[in-house]
Amino acid sequence: MSPYPRRPLLIVLGVTVLLIRIASAQTQNPTLQGHPDDYPRADVEYGARLYAQHCVACHGDTGDGVAGVALRSGKFRNAATDPQLRTVISTGFPNAGMPAFKLDAAELTGVVAYIRNMNTFDASSMKAGNATNGKTVFDGKGACLSCHRVNNTGSRKAPDLSDIGMLRSAGSLERSLRDPSSQMIPINRPVRAVTRDGKVINGRRLNEDTYSVQLTDEEGRLYSLAKSDLREYNVLTKSTMPSYDKELTRDELADVVSYLLSLKGQ
Repeated sequence: MSPYPRRPLLIVLGVTVLLIRIASAQTQNPTLQGHPDDYPRADVEYGARLYAQHCVACHGDTGDGVAGVALRSGKFRNAATDPQLRTVISTGFPNAGMPAFKLDAAELTGVVAYIRNMNTFDASSMKAGNATNGKTVFDGKGACLSCHRVNNTGSRKAPDLSDIGMLRSAGSLERSLRDPSSQMIPINRPVRAVTRDGKVINGRRLNEDTYSVQLTDEEGRLYSLAKSDLREYNVLTKSTMPSYDKELTRDELADVVSYLLSLKGQ
């Protein structure tokens, strides 16, 4: 007879069964994959505009225009999770008459966010941002070109935004404007390097490995430095970009996000 109690084994078995049931429930009920709060409103609004442009002709305003498909239900035979839903949108079902849609990552994020929120989102309450107005704010009041570059115009102090609309979702862009430090990509974080002879280089990290680092300074000059030649090297966690949360109105923020989403590269 074992000197150890059997209760721990029973607990382990119980937890295992519970996890299996949760996994099964998630497969059968895709609404367990997320809640409306998981999707930033900016993404949902962007997705609503894209849905109206690409999907409403077949699926209808309420998502039930195709027989056997009810988008508002959140339950899909071939897409239980958001990544699977993105795949379905990208590849389509040619034999069933659904074409493949060539949407970039930001657009896919928006469409999925909208579909997941069709039951609760009131599209009539949406005030779409204006990209033309957003460019005016970006160039003027926001003074964004003093650090960023768009299509060969502007500074090289901060990342080039010429194709940012293909890379970042609406929600991510809005968060960047309100709280820049929360959305910094590690490789783009600001750095401070001091060489052995005391030269200070403040700039942005472009590439780094064990032995070297490539930087661009605040004037856009490129440096390739051996770490063994540095007296000091710090990667900063606070963005040098100011917050526009209180500097811009809600409408201006929406307009700037719309402008950034329109930047798909030349």
